[in-house]
Amino acid sequence: MIVIVDYGMGNIRSVEKALKRLGTDVVLSSDPSTIANAKKIILPGVGHFEKGMSNLKERNLIESLTAARNANVPMLGICLGMQLLTNKSEEATCNGLGFIDVDTVEFSITGKLKIPHMGWNTFDVKQEIPLIEGLDSTDSFYFAHSFHVDPKNAEKSTFGTTDYGYTFPSMIMNGSVMGVQFHPEKSHDSGLKLLNNFIENY
Repeated sequence: MIVIVDYGMGNIRSVEKALKRLGTDVVLSSDPSTIANAKKIILPGVGHFEKGMSNLKERNLIESLTAARNANVPMLGICLGMQLLTNKSEEATCNGLGFIDVDTVEFSITGKLKIPHMGWNTFDVKQEIPLIEGLDSTDSFYFAHSFHVDPKNAEKSTFGTTDYGYTFPSMIMNGSVMGVQFHPEKSHDSGLKLLNNFIENY
């Protein structure tokens, strides 16, 4: 069973719906014990980094997520959920979970491109891992974000990059912990393929 972490930061129902469409057992939970003992975890999220970390702390979920990480439970962060896996963000004064040793920074773009980066975009594979089996640069995913992982010192953690004004890491990992900046639950067949890989390959 996959546990979707419910910490009050949006889009959990669409993730749940996508997973159920794939025929997998899934539960939404904010219970620390349920999350600490999960077989697989998805940490979704939309909104502000500091609010996300505050909500996790208020619900006593940081310890549960850390216990799951230490037990090598497969964990997938989506959008804000991915950013919370990093050390810190320019959006906040607090630290992130620090499960992946990279930082989150604000887009720095001049010219006609708009921030937030919203809409369909692709990725380039930097490392082949089971999460993206059968996916490549022909697949499009839905993005909606104003911050991204800092490419500085992120090469070892990055398994996919995306270009929007410049190249940034859009897929990161550390062991059993993975994160994607886009929304697979909103990305039609390509997104469902990625989620199914998470179900089947971990």
